[in-house]
Amino acid sequence: MPAALKHLVDISQILIDMLMVGMISVSAIAAVGMSMQFMMIINVLMTLYVVGGNTLISRFIGQRRKRRASALLYSLAILAIILSVFVTIGGYFGSEYLYSIMGAEADVVHQGTLYFKILSLGIVFIFIDTLLYNALSAAGDTTHSLYIKLVSAAINAFLNYVFIFGHYGFSAMGIEGSAYATVVAYIFSVIAYIVLIKKPHSKLNVIPIIRFKDIKRVFSVGWSAALDRGISSISFLFFVAIIAAYGTAEFAGYQVGLRVEGIAFMPGFGFAIAAMALVGQNLGAKDKEKAYNMGIISGRVAYVFMGSVGALLIIFPEFLVGFFTKDGATIAVASEYLILVGLAQIPLAIMFVYSGALRGAGATKTTLFVNLFSLWFFRVIPSYIAYEMGYEIVVIFMIMNIETLIKGIVYIYIYKKRVWLDTKV
Repeated sequence: MPAALKHLVDISQILIDMLMVGMISVSAIAAVGMSMQFMMIINVLMTLYVVGGNTLISRFIGQRRKRRASALLYSLAILAIILSVFVTIGGYFGSEYLYSIMGAEADVVHQGTLYFKILSLGIVFIFIDTLLYNALSAAGDTTHSLYIKLVSAAINAFLNYVFIFGHYGFSAMGIEGSAYATVVAYIFSVIAYIVLIKKPHSKLNVIPIIRFKDIKRVFSVGWSAALDRGISSISFLFFVAIIAAYGTAEFAGYQVGLRVEGIAFMPGFGFAIAAMALVGQNLGAKDKEKAYNMGIISGRVAYVFMGSVGALLIIFPEFLVGFFTKDGATIAVASEYLILVGLAQIPLAIMFVYSGALRGAGATKTTLFVNLFSLWFFRVIPSYIAYEMGYEIVVIFMIMNIETLIKGIVYIYIYKKRVWLDTKV
């Protein structure tokens, strides 16, 4: 539950960002929303070491080998820092190009370039924050991460108010202020995590030992997870580009709707991480039946929660969207989006948790094949055809829902077959 609450705080932070950025302009909303798509690509690199690291750390903890897990964390931290340097350079100098190739309008490109350049300078902190949160979750500590996130989100919200609009002696910075606030919040989180893992009673510590055998095992699991994330991210970029082609109002409506939907699906990520950790730990302890049941229980909690929130999205779409924009066209698109995705929250919950459980077992090749086939053949290609045929954007949202339903059914089938429980890592 702390993992789910942590992700609920995550989406609350994003919603506050969108609320304040929405006071600048519709273009600013679109720019920040598009930056999230770029971060999905960057997440591919993090997935390379995070998913494999989670799988091994959870198994080491299940085997009561805390020192081995702590040594692995040290190796992964070095790798994260090295990778972040390349991402920072690419993001800072290539931000304008990234927005341009997405087909964004001129003002969105300008606003986005200002935002993403600053965000790129904080990539190293984003990488380390993601690593430490996931590692501690894999070790069974999600409570401290929740506390850290609560304070970090509060800092981010306060600095948004100060930097975006100009208070307490600061000049109004607009969208740049939002980026600065985000980076400072991540810096705080990293410092807090470092203080935590230095304590002897922490679930994990940092032991400066590099075991190349363990790093190789991380990559053996992580490469397919990273490829999965990469293909998914590229698929989403194509999907987002199709939506952006409809115009700024439609794209802003999609971004606002997506952020509001996060109230439901971000906790789903938390349940997925919990399932990943619990499955990995029990497989490490050689208890396959308990590992299987942990995924089932996590799934039930997830779809009850997400299904309940989905009902609220269906009943009160305009009310929820109205907090973030007053633009009539944007509200109309976002409301259509929320009604449709509200219907898909239960299969989405199943997809999140069961795919997380499979990754916790190391069955990342399975999730790769499912996502590759589903996203391209049931979402991206049909959406492109619908756009070319002149259908309205609501049809694109319907296609997205159908793809989610199909993928949820496929994951139920795979999970109940139990073959994934025998995966070697």
